[in-house]
Amino acid sequence: MKTLLTFTLLIFFHSGLLLAQDFAYGTVALSDLTMKQYSRDTSAAAVVLKEFGEARISDSDNYPLIFSYHVRIKILKKNGLKESNIEIPLEKASGARLEKILSVKASSFNIEEGQIRQEILDQKNIFTENVHKYLDVKKFAIPNVRVGSVIEFAYTLESPFIFNFRPWEFQASIPKVDSEYWARIPGIYQYNIALRGFLKLSKNENSIVKECLGNATGSLAGGFSADCKLMKLGMRNIPAFVEEEYMTARKNFISAVQFELSEVRHPDGRIDKVTKDWKDAEQELRQENRFGTQLRRGKDIGSEVQKVIEGEKDELQKAKKVYNFIKGWYVWNNNYGKYSEFGIKKAFGERKGNVGDINLSLVAALRYAGLNVEPVILSTRENGTVIELYPVLSDFNYVVAKVNIGEKVFFADATERHYPFGMLPERCLNGKGRVMADGKSYWIDLVSTDISKTMSTLTLALDKEGVMTGTFVTTFMGYDAVRRRREIASFSSHDEYIQNLKSSLRSMELVGYELKNVEDVEKPVIRTLNISARLFDSEVSNFLFNPFILDKWADNPFKSKERLYPVDFAVPIEHITVMELQFPEGFEIASVPDKVGLALPNSGGRFTFEANSAGDRLALNSSLSIRKTIFSSTEYHYLKELFSRILQVQNGDIIFKKKT
Repeated sequence: MKTLLTFTLLIFFHSGLLLAQDFAYGTVALSDLTMKQYSRDTSAAAVVLKEFGEARISDSDNYPLIFSYHVRIKILKKNGLKESNIEIPLEKASGARLEKILSVKASSFNIEEGQIRQEILDQKNIFTENVHKYLDVKKFAIPNVRVGSVIEFAYTLESPFIFNFRPWEFQASIPKVDSEYWARIPGIYQYNIALRGFLKLSKNENSIVKECLGNATGSLAGGFSADCKLMKLGMRNIPAFVEEEYMTARKNFISAVQFELSEVRHPDGRIDKVTKDWKDAEQELRQENRFGTQLRRGKDIGSEVQKVIEGEKDELQKAKKVYNFIKGWYVWNNNYGKYSEFGIKKAFGERKGNVGDINLSLVAALRYAGLNVEPVILSTRENGTVIELYPVLSDFNYVVAKVNIGEKVFFADATERHYPFGMLPERCLNGKGRVMADGKSYWIDLVSTDISKTMSTLTLALDKEGVMTGTFVTTFMGYDAVRRRREIASFSSHDEYIQNLKSSLRSMELVGYELKNVEDVEKPVIRTLNISARLFDSEVSNFLFNPFILDKWADNPFKSKERLYPVDFAVPIEHITVMELQFPEGFEIASVPDKVGLALPNSGGRFTFEANSAGDRLALNSSLSIRKTIFSSTEYHYLKELFSRILQVQNGDIIFKKKT
């Protein structure tokens, strides 16, 4: 679990000034240049030797935030050369409010002819890319960088955006020897500060800087000046952050410090409350034209909804009909958002919109149909978890419907046609969502009742000429059915999908196929393949056969030696393979993979495998069940071993030999 420490900073006024204690630019040691590998992580492609940052509020017009950054990196391997391609994101907003770079310098250092040579970045080689209306990126490549180089760069940035002050990530994709951050926060600003991640600070110092904002004559409104809280935070010997399979957002776990403006306390006594309580947030959403107003737009689509539910009395069937109508009406533009982008009336007319347009339409339509439904705002898995202590509406990037029918609760998201009513996309299964009820909002667990389940049944017969024929029937259920429908839909036809599948059958020939229930999302997808393969020629005395033909694990998803953050599968997993093979009387089985029975602690799941032969028949049964969705870091090694054994079994061949 992440560590979350919340501080409140409120400091009052006096005088003084601070000069940051940065390390000297260009003072590269010979030992840094001759370093061949980083002893704490010999696999590292590069390592940060020193890193320093400072953020402060300036005395200049409008009191912008000034952020200075300085880093020195050693390149150890070829794939570490990418560290010399620098990108600095610059946020933009309306009204000419934007971040800008005040200064940049960058150099590479190499040993040439026994001397340390520095090559300096030419300022003409710095470029700005306009990514979109809210983001520019300043780009440059540090010159003359090769394996063994030390690179160094520093820049100063001015920003009008002080809501999040300036976050700092101690961890990165490469390890760091030393990382230090100084935050100088005026007393008129009160921030909630969160220290996230699993690593501990090696430096955590706090002091008061007198009159850091406003000079002795008092440059703030009313002739006041403000003291500052100076935070000095540091870490040493920081391991690289490795992203692996089955994890939620990187920012949930990476060691970092984040800020969020809570209040502005003006020298004249006025207080501007920035971070609200839920009562304030609820009122804001109800009055928000892009949210609360849209929920009352059911009449704009009422005539179409009335046609859909005409004569239907059963509430569940009525909800399904409205859901399927909205799902089929809209084309999702792949944009997230808890707010309506275009407004329901316009989006409905154009039959396209973002998540907010579609799912707020769904809520409005269900309400028009007389059903008990509430919007639920949430943060998707890739967006990160939300802080539950106080409302931060900017943390929420998605909205779905909560439909209450009798004693049952159904979640509904109408953005994708492959989901049945009541199943949330996996991206939404991220802890808790906030139900924006008519009275008072409340938290609710976002847990799916569906699983990812695949069951494969192989019925095969091998003749004495070495030709094997039979059927391979795979049933995809729950989230596996959604994934299969999505995959099939990516092709122009079922035939094209099957043609692509042929490449995965290795030496086997596909002689026929059938796909069932691809369009009926209430039922599992059933794929039947009629296969044929020559396993041996008449002269051979033995041959190999691997029964795991399709849908097997390509590799172990858990590769790291250690994992500090949880494994999150989102939904339970079940994979079952059952095979029966009839083989010629002249052969016998010489070897099969050993029987396996592994169970995870705390009833987390199990893997079993067994193959038995009797006469001329081989029966095989393989079963993987992951019952828990979240495993702690202490359970990681059990999962890693479990999947290691699965791969060992699935890559193991059954050996047949001729009877003597």
